[in-house]
Amino acid sequence: MVIQSDKELQALKRIGQIVAITLAEMREQVKPGITTGELDAIGARILAQHGSVSAPIAVYDFPGATCISLNNEAAHGIPGSRVIEPGDLVNIDVSAALDGYFADTAASIPVPPVSDLKQRLCDCALEAQQNAFAVARAGNKLSDIGRAVEMTATRCGFSVIRELPGHAIGRTLHEKPTVLNFYHPTSDRYVLPKGLVITIEPFLTTGARHIKEAKDGWTLLTTDNSLAAQYEHTIVITEGKPLILTACE
Repeated sequence: MVIQSDKELQALKRIGQIVAITLAEMREQVKPGITTGELDAIGARILAQHGSVSAPIAVYDFPGATCISLNNEAAHGIPGSRVIEPGDLVNIDVSAALDGYFADTAASIPVPPVSDLKQRLCDCALEAQQNAFAVARAGNKLSDIGRAVEMTATRCGFSVIRELPGHAIGRTLHEKPTVLNFYHPTSDRYVLPKGLVITIEPFLTTGARHIKEAKDGWTLLTTDNSLAAQYEHTIVITEGKPLILTACE
């Protein structure tokens, strides 16, 4: 959506803070011995306390309030009885709605002991996100975002997953335009307008550029079992630095 009023902006800020707080609390609880289902229950409780509803459940009837993916699981991991082990790379994706407005955020959390490869992957994904923020401003092209992510990943020696982009968001969870994490000439035709609400979410891997669906019908795996990392914020395009709605205040 493109924000048309302060009322809309304030509503987006509210849900942005709710998902930010939820993710922050879940991150704090990531440790060996906890199950992904227990983590999800924490997220579900916080979302409910703030009067919001889980977007994966509301929109897609997903079997969990949040998506929790480990290691070679790039996205949409189903919370359950799986126990988090030392050295795992845990991704938590939280999206929710309140009063008809949506926000979406995610982070990858390496569990100690953290290998050099996992740390470099996470650091590069965060750098890619920051470089994308730097070009995400009114008047620039949508393709500038994908170019920034792809160039960062390539420089670090990592790959970008082609099938997992960012997206516009606001009145629904997934809106147009699609925000690719690599350069594509079709994105040259879209100029970013002031007030556009999108997610920026680099998906980087240590190898694969593509994903496959697991037998559970939800979880998306890297095709070569390589590690995946993702960081996501919901932002508003401005004439300067983007407004990050899902940063904890």
